[in-house]
Parts: sequence; C-alpha cells; structure tokens
Amino acid sequence: MDSQIHASATPSSTKNMSVQDARRSVTYHPTIWGDYFLQYSSNDILAHEEQERQKLKDEVKMLLAAAPDGSVYKLDLIDAIQRLGVGYHFEIEIEKSLKYIYETYHESYNKQNNDLRAIALRFRLFRQQGYYVSCDVFNKFKDSQGKFEDSLIGDVPGLLSLYEAAHFGVHGEEILEEALKFSTFHLGSMIHQVSNSLPRQVSDALEMPIHKTLTRLGVKKFLSIYQESGGDILLNFAKLDFDIVQKMHQKELSDITRLVCFVKLHSVYIHLYIGKIYFLSDVNCRWWKALEFGKILPFARDRLVECYFWILCVYFEPQYSLARKILTKVIAMTSIIDDIYDVYGTLDELKHFTDAIKRWDFSAIDQLPSYMKYFYKSLLDVYLEAETELGTIGKSYRVHYAIDEMKKLVQAYFEEAKWTYSKYTPTLEEYMKAALVSTAYMMLSTTSLVGMGELVTKEAFDWISSEPLSVRASSIICRLMDDMVGHGFEQKIMAVECYIKETGASKEDAFAVFQTQVMNAWKDINQECLNSDVVPMVVLVRVVNLTRVINLLYKDSDGYTNSKTKLKDFITSILIQPATISN
Repeated sequence: MDSQIHASATPSSTKNMSVQDARRSVTYHPTIWGDYFLQYSSNDILAHEEQERQKLKDEVKMLLAAAPDGSVYKLDLIDAIQRLGVGYHFEIEIEKSLKYIYETYHESYNKQNNDLRAIALRFRLFRQQGYYVSCDVFNKFKDSQGKFEDSLIGDVPGLLSLYEAAHFGVHGEEILEEALKFSTFHLGSMIHQVSNSLPRQVSDALEMPIHKTLTRLGVKKFLSIYQESGGDILLNFAKLDFDIVQKMHQKELSDITRLVCFVKLHSVYIHLYIGKIYFLSDVNCRWWKALEFGKILPFARDRLVECYFWILCVYFEPQYSLARKILTKVIAMTSIIDDIYDVYGTLDELKHFTDAIKRWDFSAIDQLPSYMKYFYKSLLDVYLEAETELGTIGKSYRVHYAIDEMKKLVQAYFEEAKWTYSKYTPTLEEYMKAALVSTAYMMLSTTSLVGMGELVTKEAFDWISSEPLSVRASSIICRLMDDMVGHGFEQKIMAVECYIKETGASKEDAFAVFQTQVMNAWKDINQECLNSDVVPMVVLVRVVNLTRVINLLYKDSDGYTNSKTKLKDFITSILIQPATISN
C-alpha cells in the first residue's frame, strides 16, 4: 500500500522553511472508476435465480454423496468444487469426506499406487484442509540416485499435480523443494508441446499456483478449463453462483460508495474552514462519496474500489458481508493515513496526528491542522459505527482489538517519518521492527475478524493480536515484496537500502536474500495451518488470503498505486464481467 513518491530529497527539518516546501510532491492518477458502481444500487437477486441455484446445489450435493470415499473421482470432484468457488456451500460434506479419507489413510495404499497425479492431489487436498501428511509419499518416484525419475517428465498431469502440491511445503521438507524445481523446469520446457487445455493450465499454474491464487480470480480461469471436461451440473451451478454472489458484491460496493447527503456536505465545508469539525457528529452520510476526500485531501490516493477488491479477496462468501464492509472502510482510511505520513504531513503535523490517535478521542481534533480534522473524525466514526453495530449482538469488544492495532500502525508510520525527515538509515533489524507493523497487515489481520460473526471467539482475537507466526510471516511477505517493487521509486527508507548499507551487497544480492525470506515465510504460514488446535481454519484463512492479495498486487510492480494496469483487469473480471457471459 506504500505510495510511490517522486520528489527531491526531503529536508531534515521544517524549521525556517514554509510548510509547502516541507511537503513532498506526488503523481497519483485519480480514481479510474468514478461513480461507476453507483449503478448497482438496486442490483437485486431474482427469485428464479435463487430457486435454480438451490436446485443445482442439491444436485451437486447428491453427486458428492454418491462418489465413493477414497476414490480418485471423489478427490477430483472435491478439488473442482473448491476451485470453482462453491466449496463454501459444502464445507461440512467436504470436511467429513476428507476426514474419513485421512483417518483411513495408510502408507500401504501409496506403495500400491503409482499414480503421481492422484497421490499429489490427495496430498494437496489434505494440507489445504489443515491435515498433516508426510511428504515421504513422493520418495517412491525417485530413482536409485535420489533424483526424480525421468519417466515422470512425460506425465504432464502428474507433474502439474506435483507442482501444485509442492507449494504446501514446510521447513525441512527437502523433497518438496526438489519437486518444485523439477516440476517447474519440465513444465516450463513442455508448455508448447502439450494439447487440449493443458497448455493453459500449465501457464496459469506457473504464473500463479493454486496455493497463492485468490479464489474468485481462480474461478474465472478454471471455469473455461473445467467446461472442457467437467459435468454440466457443477459447471452450471458454479456459473450461476458466481453471478449471484457478484450481484451482492456490486450492491455492497455501491452502498459503501453512495452519496446520500449533498445538502449536509455544504455544512461540512463551512465547519471545516472554521475548524469546528467536532460539531458534525449528527451528520449521517453514506460514506465515501459523502466524505469527499478527493476534494478535501487531494494529495491522497482515491482507491475505494481497489480497497473493496482487496477485502473481497480476503472473504468473498455471502455470510461475511458485514466483515467486508467494516474492513473495506478501515483499509480505505488506512490508505489515506499512509499518504499523510509518506507524502503530505510535516513532522510537526504528524506528531500531533500520532498523539491524537493515541488518545482516540473526538476532543483531540483541536490539536490538529485543518486538513486533518475532518479525516480524524471520519476515522473514529468508522470504528464507532462498527462498535455500535456489533454492540447489538454483544461483540463490541472486538473493535477495541482493532483500535489497538491501528494505534500501533500509526506509531510505526511516525517512526518511519522521523527517519525520512532526519535522513537516517536504520539497521535492517531496526527497520523491520517498525516496517513489519507499517505494512498494516497485523492491523488488517486483526480487523478482518471483527465482523465475522459467531465463528470467531475472544480467544481468536487474543491469538491474532499476539503476533503469531502466520501473521508475522504475512507481514514479512508484504514488506519485502512491497519494498522490492518500490525500490528506486519511493523516496523513503526501505529494506533494500538498509541491507545494502549494512552489508555492502548489491541490489541483486539483496533481492535474492529477500526472495528466499519470502519463500521461507510462506513455509511458516503453511506450518501454522497444519493441525492447528489454537484457532480454526476459518481464522487462519484470512491471514492466508491477505498474503495472497500481496502476492498478486506486488508481484512485479505496485499494482495498488498504479491501479490503471493489471488491477483494473482483475476488478473488471471479478466485479463487472459475469461468468455466464464470459464463459
């Protein structure tokens, strides 16, 4: 989420210079969506669509029940259901089937079975579900010299399945590291030599393996592949479900964006100019358009639609509507805070804002410069609204965990701002201490649980706020991927500069080290997802999905700041183009 700043070196002090001279310049493009999603305000789901979906769902459930447990057919069916994005309809059935297969699973089966595709598929499905199975199941595919057999090279479906399974490795599983190298090399060399839908499957997998693919984007890709060989019942159900859920997402985004109080906005500007923002507690706007941040805070990135997409990737399922709305508002406000600290605020202004966040009280508005007053109140209103709504079901305590994480985040932003203004380059260890927090991923991971309903307990909040292994690993991936694509563009201290100054290494060496750390962080995430008895998988998946978003948006460039490129295509695919037409 870090901004890309184009400016001369920042002065070490703002004393004896104008405020404008102390600010940095930016070249952000405006929102590319404007009011586009307001057209979906009355995007209701039709009764006949719901009826047809229920009919097809029942038929798919019968297919799943009829498939023999332990058969490759059932494994393929479960895999297809999950990759087509309708697994949330059959969570109980899938868990029951995989648990039965896992509990009856024994090594003798693999000794008798030489089907690489089936063994790798079973391995992946187990680990996806949080069940640990030994990677030793792949030893049988090695020759006497300890290398994978040459006979596997021509087995493209088997190699592809092995490649996907290898991404679920944890530390110490050398055979999976070897499997990943072996399958990646041979799949890449054979991509133009295979027929049917395999070239598309191979190219998609090499670009983004299943483990790192966001569900809704994966659905769009897999639909066109599955319809070549899959059954009509599941295919039709998946398409219809995608379109129905898409309608719900479109309406949610419209509701978050909608402007419903034109008249009261005039009072906002009047009070803004005289610095009496705390008188506006009676203003009841329907959020982003009504807030008019694009006019009041023109230096900041206007990326509401992109923020909604980000959170949609964390949880797309219908039952998480409240969670999406809360987290979308929080990440959109966080993006502006990021720009205030990275781009616009002077050191004195940032100190006052940091102190106000620590106080978390509407009366702290008095100490802020005028452009911060309205934003500060709006930020507190977001959390107050969530607290009020959750209070009706006795869950308001959750918001306090989220507020504590926001306070930590802002303090980290301020530490980094002080480094920039003093032209100080910290050690990598000192940098990472603040920079892991400033990714906002610790805050977002905690806040992602706030609106999730009865599935999340107080113990889950205690766990996630303790900086567990998976959350720290997710923050490491976010920080290093962000810093690598931002190197040379952002006028702020980043991990690359710290590492080079500390070790004397080249940029290429620094990148190689960081890429290894990213791979190791994924192993940490994989480890915590296996046989976890601390929190349920439904909690861990939020952390995994947040990590997947970073892997998508920051793989080659800052896709969030420069959202006119690949992110625009992703949003179009997920939020505009229906499955029934595009496929």
